[in-house]
Amino acid sequence: MKWSEICIHTTEEAIEPVTNILYEAGAGGVVIEDAMDLKKEWPSQFGETYALDPNDYPPDGVNVKAYLPVNSCLGETIKEIKQSMNQLLLYDIDLGENRLTVSERHEEEWATAWKKYYKPVSVGNKLTITPTWIDYRPKDPEEKVIELDPGMAFGTGTHPTTMLCIEALEQYLHSGASVLDVGTGTGVLAISAAKLGAGRILAVDLDPVAVQSAKLNVKLNKVQESVCVRQNNLADNIGFGYDLLVGNLLAEIVIRLAEEGGARVLKPNGLFIASGIIRSKKERVREALAANGLHVIDEREKNDWVALIAQKR
Repeated sequence: MKWSEICIHTTEEAIEPVTNILYEAGAGGVVIEDAMDLKKEWPSQFGETYALDPNDYPPDGVNVKAYLPVNSCLGETIKEIKQSMNQLLLYDIDLGENRLTVSERHEEEWATAWKKYYKPVSVGNKLTITPTWIDYRPKDPEEKVIELDPGMAFGTGTHPTTMLCIEALEQYLHSGASVLDVGTGTGVLAISAAKLGAGRILAVDLDPVAVQSAKLNVKLNKVQESVCVRQNNLADNIGFGYDLLVGNLLAEIVIRLAEEGGARVLKPNGLFIASGIIRSKKERVREALAANGLHVIDEREKNDWVALIAQKR
């Protein structure tokens, strides 16, 4: 069977919205080739090794690739992808070159090739995230392993925004805490919270594909007794009483969440961990949090990304 490889050259800021557009177009998974991966220092506290081939990466920016079957609808689908990409400009998202190219591939060329981009990665001091097809064994008694199938929804744990969230959870989450994970994606943050000792966790996402992916990964990691996954729009119709809310979202969506119930669902002194914020939009998010009773008590950065930890007062 022949497939079309849709490659969008863009920026790191645009990875998640572009990925979402490709899923909505019918892609079952994406490949992300980020030039910054060749420059970063990968953690190796548990003895992990990484072999990245520069030929697999663009000289700058990010390639987001997806595969769609070659059929009579392909031309219209590509047109819709381009229109959706252009609409992202309305949200003040830097798309960089915003260049879309299409090339033909045979099924055997891509069916498993994308798996080489996912390796076990240690995050924070306790967690290692590994794809399901690798037989990974913990290197340390304190190490907690999260297995993910990243083929159905984005959020593999390797993106700086996810790492920032997990590191913040490791520091601020207390044993038995109730947690709300908004925009859960693959469920990696909800699963991390469970592994770090949270008591009750609700993980929500508007995308039904993400909901199914998160449910699968929750069962895979045997944390279904503490993690509930359901489809929901931000914090709509979610009751009061959470110790901690975590949202790895775009800056504009973090602002919406703060304005539309983010503080309401938290207990007094509850914490709001917000990531997915590009550095240039940090102050806008900080102001929105403060305007809604959420005062920033900590700030973390990784590459051009920022996570803000705010407290309800």
